Amino acid sequence: MSTAVGDIEALPEADCAPGAPHPRSTPQLFGQAQAEARFLDAFNTGRLHHAWLIAGPRGVGKATIAWRIARFLLSQPVDGQDGGGLFGDAPPAPDRLDIDPDSPIFRRTQQLAEPRFCLVRRTYDEKKGKFSAGISVDEIRKLNSFFHMSAADGGRRVVIVDAADEMNVSAANALLKTLEEPPEHCTLLLISHQPSRLLPTIRSRCRTLHLQSLNAQDLGRALDQAGFDAADHSAALAELSAGSVGEALKLTSLDGVETYGALVALFSGVPRLDRQKALALAESCVGAANVDRYELILSLMDRFLARLARTGAGHPPIVEAAAGEADTMRRLAPDTGAAQVWAKLQQELGARAAHARAVNLDPAALILDMVFKINDTASQILR
Repeated sequence: MSTAVGDIEALPEADCAPGAPHPRSTPQLFGQAQAEARFLDAFNTGRLHHAWLIAGPRGVGKATIAWRIARFLLSQPVDGQDGGGLFGDAPPAPDRLDIDPDSPIFRRTQQLAEPRFCLVRRTYDEKKGKFSAGISVDEIRKLNSFFHMSAADGGRRVVIVDAADEMNVSAANALLKTLEEPPEHCTLLLISHQPSRLLPTIRSRCRTLHLQSLNAQDLGRALDQAGFDAADHSAALAELSAGSVGEALKLTSLDGVETYGALVALFSGVPRLDRQKALALAESCVGAANVDRYELILSLMDRFLARLARTGAGHPPIVEAAAGEADTMRRLAPDTGAAQVWAKLQQELGARAAHARAVNLDPAALILDMVFKINDTASQILR
């Protein structure tokens, strides 16, 4: 259900982006003040729901706010257990989720050693060297033992499920039973990237806390906190990552901004394509060592086509993600007709890429084919 204390740093963790600090180790959350305020309002007014669905795009801080909420709740007494102040006065209502990093609760949750906290996520198989395909029913059933063992002191208990989208059908049905009959003083925090994939009955039994994409300033601050210097590319990263810190971290570690610039430069010449540059781009994706670059280029080509379609539809990007991007997009997507063509091509190439992954098609062949298709489409539009 959760990694043993001594194994935290030894094993990969399914709920942590590669190269980034784990959300439980992230001290600050940027760009989600409204969501935090909504939760605190519910807590302070006695409307704390037993289950919260924390939804939003990937990488915008859903896990970080879940851990902040978990630590906060575990540090708060259950109603009637605080004893009041010196003269019986109630303590002031908290106005933030932060707790002291040196507090025992913070340290125990950091080490996954807090007895009143439970983390449910995909498990890692050391023998096979990979994560399980999803969260199994056995992981959810272990919650029964957790609720029984942690009920002794009568304090609050918190469960994080990261991510609820990854539960299989049996696991989802098992969790639903818990949501229908929640244990006393227990709060469940369900992280979801795609709430539509969850059972409607699960969604209906949760209160939704929706997180937004980050603007360039908040994204830059979050990347700086994670130890990545992105000051020179913060605006471009915000555009290409759609305000997702997780995506921005991938782009930063893989030189994504520079790669997107190279794609824009390549496509600025279509339909007179520079075939040597196209071939070099395709060949840069060959081999096991370049798997991440292959995925990066597929993602950036999809983003380029999406931005082309929006430009033709009258919604050009406000901020350029690469030098010369605006001129290239205005030339290749001059009207709504072109927007429809590019949008259709985006869908076709996306399906082609998914098929290529499934059958292990040669990366260079796929990339080259996609580039030629974009070139032919540009010729059709500009003819």
